[in-house]
Amino acid sequence: MEHEKKEAGYMHNEDVNTTVKKVQNVALADATEKQKPSLLTRRMFMLYLCLLVATFNSCINGYDGSLMGSINSYQQYREYFGFPLEGGTPSTGIVYAIYTIGNLVGSFAAGPATDTYGRRIGMFTGALTIIVGTIIQATCYNLAGFMAGRFILGFGVAITASAGPAYVSEMAHPTFRGTMTAIYNTFWFVGGIPGTFIPYGTSTISGTNSWRIPVWIQMSFSGIVLISVLFLPETPRWLMANDRHEDALNVMAKYHGEGDRNSPIVQLEYREMLEDISVTGSDKRWWDYRELFNTPEVRYRTILVLAIGFFGQWSGNGPVSYYYPQMLAGAGITSNQTQLLLQGFQNVVSFVGAIFGALMTDKWGRRPQFLVSTGIIVVIFAIIMALNATNITIVGDVQTAKNPAQAKAEIAIIFIFGFVFAAGYTPLQGLYPVECLRYESRAKGMGFYNFWVNVAGFYSTFVTGIAFTGAGWKYYILFIVWDIFEFAFIYFFFVETKNRTLEELTEIFRGKNRVKRSIQKTEVVVHGAEGVTEVLEKEAKV
Repeated sequence: MEHEKKEAGYMHNEDVNTTVKKVQNVALADATEKQKPSLLTRRMFMLYLCLLVATFNSCINGYDGSLMGSINSYQQYREYFGFPLEGGTPSTGIVYAIYTIGNLVGSFAAGPATDTYGRRIGMFTGALTIIVGTIIQATCYNLAGFMAGRFILGFGVAITASAGPAYVSEMAHPTFRGTMTAIYNTFWFVGGIPGTFIPYGTSTISGTNSWRIPVWIQMSFSGIVLISVLFLPETPRWLMANDRHEDALNVMAKYHGEGDRNSPIVQLEYREMLEDISVTGSDKRWWDYRELFNTPEVRYRTILVLAIGFFGQWSGNGPVSYYYPQMLAGAGITSNQTQLLLQGFQNVVSFVGAIFGALMTDKWGRRPQFLVSTGIIVVIFAIIMALNATNITIVGDVQTAKNPAQAKAEIAIIFIFGFVFAAGYTPLQGLYPVECLRYESRAKGMGFYNFWVNVAGFYSTFVTGIAFTGAGWKYYILFIVWDIFEFAFIYFFFVETKNRTLEELTEIFRGKNRVKRSIQKTEVVVHGAEGVTEVLEKEAKV
């Protein structure tokens, strides 16, 4: 009976406030128990406001992704730029591609812009660039001007995509870092949802205002960031790296210690940053990317960053809906407005999934979250492949769905896929890379990550249509095999990062058996406000 109580996490033989817990990081567990941080204090709400401003950077990308998918179906937009009224052409494709090219080029500026003058100025620079690109787009009179604006827009988004997650992860309270940082990427949908519903509302406006108005609104999120970042504190890690220890302590005390510089969590953070962050690291040299590759430790980190970049783009979130137009037609849904409305609701469902995943990531852990969602995706792909194999037929040269009931079933499954992918991958696409990267290489590493995300996305955009034209529904087999490979790679190589400080993760990445050591826990006795009073079972040193 005593053993059962102990396994349940409670031990009553000494004191009702004494518990036995298994923890990833003894030092953080001790500091947390002593300080007992609350999510509902005035200073914590001030921290939420800082993180919210940085999180608006994620909205920008979401808005553009939904916006272009929507206005590309407009007759007004296609007539103005001389595009065919039906189907895609190289010209419509290059409008999408030029944004990606700007993003790729901007990835090389993202690290230096974020490292040199701080995360705040990095966000400011990116937001300003986005506003310039938006103005050029919204006021253009020809396709060349529109494409120039999209290139500049993509360049700016690359900078904010590096500075934003870095700021959030470095400012987040260490006890709640997982959820606070995971929320960042879920805001893609905060941009994506209005990016669908605003064009839905303006689609009936005659003339160019039908698409110019949604383009103008694109600068709203970056405008908020541009003005607000001037009033934000710099991250304590950037301050420490630039030898401004007193300023760093003040920021940590205000936002992590309820105003107390000597609070347990603030002192733990300060000691770990002092040991782990170099004042002469490669972040001081804009051209130096060696700390992404120069030791086995950082090469392992970089491989994981690269893997999540490709996995997030190639898990099938694009191809899953390739036959969506045929399914809509087969279900009797032919109105462009109704299709836009469904796209908007699909974003809402995905947003709910993303928020759910973000709130649960510190409970589940990163590895289980990746593994379970990837496993479900494999099953969903098998179902969708079967539905398409038995329902898609060619009448003349046109692919159509012959069974309305199956078409409706696939539409529902695509919604389910959106929820599952968003719950598993969306929160971790902004969280896991910044956790894997050391401070010195975090900004450049996020630029590197953004570069390969766009390469993977570029490939998917231009290859998917060609592949489906040649292979039809059989192309889904490739994604089933690929997702099984992802599952295996995640299982064998992805380390667990939950409930550890960013600096403490260094110990996980050094040496061998990283995955095994990352999932090991230490059993400790916690005695109320005294914190950890005894270590019952230390982690095995491998």
